[in-house]
Amino acid sequence: MNIYFYIILISLVGIHILDSLSLWMNLSFLSPDLPEEFKDVYSRSEYMRSQKYTREQTLFEIISSTFDLFILLIFWFLGGFNSLDIWIRNSGYHPIINGLLYAGILIIAKQIITLPFDIYSTFVIEEKFGFNKTTVRTFILDRIKMLLLSSILGGLILVSLLFFFEWAGAFAWLYGWGFVTVFTIILQFIAPTYILPIFNKFTPLADGELKTSIMHYADSVQFPLQGLFVMDGSKRSSKSNAFFTGFGKNKRIALFDTLISKHTTGELVSILAHEIGHYKKKHVQKNIIISIAEMGIFFFLLSFFISQPKIFDAFFIKNISTYAGLLLFMMLYTPISFILSILTQILSRLHEYEADNFAAQTTNDSQALINSLKQLAVTNLSNLTPHPFYVFLHYSHPPLLQRILNLRKYGTGIKT
Repeated sequence: MNIYFYIILISLVGIHILDSLSLWMNLSFLSPDLPEEFKDVYSRSEYMRSQKYTREQTLFEIISSTFDLFILLIFWFLGGFNSLDIWIRNSGYHPIINGLLYAGILIIAKQIITLPFDIYSTFVIEEKFGFNKTTVRTFILDRIKMLLLSSILGGLILVSLLFFFEWAGAFAWLYGWGFVTVFTIILQFIAPTYILPIFNKFTPLADGELKTSIMHYADSVQFPLQGLFVMDGSKRSSKSNAFFTGFGKNKRIALFDTLISKHTTGELVSILAHEIGHYKKKHVQKNIIISIAEMGIFFFLLSFFISQPKIFDAFFIKNISTYAGLLLFMMLYTPISFILSILTQILSRLHEYEADNFAAQTTNDSQALINSLKQLAVTNLSNLTPHPFYVFLHYSHPPLLQRILNLRKYGTGIKT
């Protein structure tokens, strides 16, 4: 046992305890009293149903995350990382092949172990509350597609990193950082056109009142709207959403078909205005820059620890290797990653306020966005009263009530 053993163990267990505590606090914050702001859209029975959904989802998350940690610790303490490494080494393959096998076996094993939880979440909890539209065939195909896609993309990244850290010497971290940065940016360009359609069908929004209203709005804010699509979200769930992704000619805004069926034209324009607000405020670019900086920190620290014998000792691994060092450092990096995630969540919540305000200002109708947020809350059975500590740790968006209050306050300053 050494200092790295205790740092990693305390980090894993400590963060799990902190997350579980925030989940329990979130449950304790559920109130039987429907917030005044939502009394015009939520019936008493639906509100109680939303709280029941939150309880079941929360308890399920606590159980599944505890199980994941338990399996990891058992595998660790029984010397599983070392046993797998020895078995692969005895096969006599090239170090890069060994690395692919090592990572691949661990990832597949985790997928198999967590599969029953995925099935329960989809076909029991989501089904119980009327959300699930996923067929068994779609569920299986999704996992096969994800496995193939992650094998291709993840394998390419892993092979490159193993090559750099095996043969590039002191500057390996710079090569690794540069490669992952370029790879990430390329993905931003190609994902909307080539990756997202693997899982969902994107149909150009049909001509009509909605498209005319959206195009008129886009022209008013000088947004070159070329990629406006309807996504078949109902293929998997009755929940609603919308998102903006991509760059340049490949950028697109996608509306779930479930969203269109439940909102008025004015509300849908306000939702699109929010998504366009992210583009106009350069949130995507800012997030990518932050992500690149975080990767730089990761690779710089990795260069110091990837071959540190004491890290291998902490996991009872007898042979030092680049591929195992990369995996072990990711666990050592856990507390830094946790802190950075909290900071990025804070920034993300600020970005959501900015996008809301942009939509209210440019549509000159904050009430339309308020109405759409309320309807989304009902459709998705959202928790209307999350605990502030849980929000601090996990929310990328401000709580709905806070967003609405901000819009009401902001809307009073908009000239009509």
